Amino acid sequence: MTGQIPLVKIGDYCWEIPLSFKKGMRVPGRIFCDEKGLAKILNDQSLEQVANVAFLPGIVKYSMAMPDIHWGYGFPIGGVAATDPDEGGVISPGGVGYDINCGVRLLKTGLREEDVRPRLRELVGSLFSAVPCGVGQSGEVRLNRKEMQQMVREGSSWAVHRGYGIAADLECTEANGCLDGADPGVVSERAYERGADQLGTLGSGNHFLEVQAVDQILDPVLARLFGLEIGQVTLMIHSGSRGFGYQVCEDSLAAARYALGKYNIEVPDPQLSCAPVHSSEGKQYLAAMRCAANFAWVNRQCLMALTRKVFERFFHRSPKDLAMELLYDVAHNIAKFERYEIHGKQKMLCVHRKGATRAFAPGHSELPACYQETGQPVIIPGDMGRHSYLLVGTAQAAEESFSSCCHGAGRAMSRTAALKAARGHSVRKELEDRGIIVMARSEKGIAEEQPAAYKDIDEVVEVVARAGLARKVVRMRPLGVIKG
Repeated sequence: MTGQIPLVKIGDYCWEIPLSFKKGMRVPGRIFCDEKGLAKILNDQSLEQVANVAFLPGIVKYSMAMPDIHWGYGFPIGGVAATDPDEGGVISPGGVGYDINCGVRLLKTGLREEDVRPRLRELVGSLFSAVPCGVGQSGEVRLNRKEMQQMVREGSSWAVHRGYGIAADLECTEANGCLDGADPGVVSERAYERGADQLGTLGSGNHFLEVQAVDQILDPVLARLFGLEIGQVTLMIHSGSRGFGYQVCEDSLAAARYALGKYNIEVPDPQLSCAPVHSSEGKQYLAAMRCAANFAWVNRQCLMALTRKVFERFFHRSPKDLAMELLYDVAHNIAKFERYEIHGKQKMLCVHRKGATRAFAPGHSELPACYQETGQPVIIPGDMGRHSYLLVGTAQAAEESFSSCCHGAGRAMSRTAALKAARGHSVRKELEDRGIIVMARSEKGIAEEQPAAYKDIDEVVEVVARAGLARKVVRMRPLGVIKG
């Protein structure tokens, strides 16, 4: 017994909440973590949320959580759940979240740390001046309603066809940067208004653009296949669907709450409001969510185009000459249909990932040719003072976690607690003393996102690696960061 929840230890890196914990649970809960991580998880109510998710109609196998789990809206951040539409399976907006397709992309370059270190502050300043970040910041890409509707239907290809990237970027983006079935007609007027000036903007909170250097090779064979080596400069972009996606979620929650009564669905938390996948409400949410997911991919594509331009001006060399290539882009908040074996049968399931990363194994049919041998790149950002990682998906993840992995370190304290902890010292100066240049719209934003506010990324990644959900490839160290 751990606290009020009777956890059963399944292995060194897996714990189970039994069906007996709450009447109405349809499946057990499973949490991937070690003893040390479990002690931190017990500090909030996220395990209760894992159990609550197990009430969803049509859920199969387990309600799951990754080691970066923490309290969220309905689902915990780090939560994973798959439902079977043929068995009354539901789609839950809370299982995707407000920032639909918040995700991260990793670029590799031909530069080395010694190329950027002497002018690092100037480079970070150039990025900060060119890339809009923070609350209320507008982007340069302005669209009318017809153009926005075309953009959210086409996704990343819309951006590439307009000069915001190259064709190779699409192949190296999850789902080629576009979910089919997006219907611009179901998106509210308010969502279009909120997203009208936000393409090519980072936003605030934990979103960032980071200049990094590879500092550890953890799998030499895979690192070589990815074209990565010690000292190489990489770039990481973390952002999502901005106000557009937030409004899509807000609009959809009202319909989902209505659907609970209409379809006689009982859940222990109204934040888990949902609708059957095959219902009109379920189909409408999926069509709108796909629009927001496509918006987010276009947003990151535009952010990458801005970044390439900054580097081109700064180093007086083209992005091609600088070998600025997209390694991969992955979504963290999304629901997608994927095929898995359930009770000996192949089933198409609706997989919710809320603060979790897809991690397909080598040979998966959805992977591009360049990653068939390696498996899907899994990008795990750290906080602005600690490492980030590149991993790859495994066959074991397909068996145990619906091909899912952690998405980051996970918060260890609230933003309010982080602000309190930062009183009396400068987080920015402490980072600069360690050689990390940070630029943001406010000191408050830096304090809220300080390294101490997050779990240790090295420990989180070690858990998913030892649990067999992913293989470590390289580790990257932050050099300079811009944030909202």
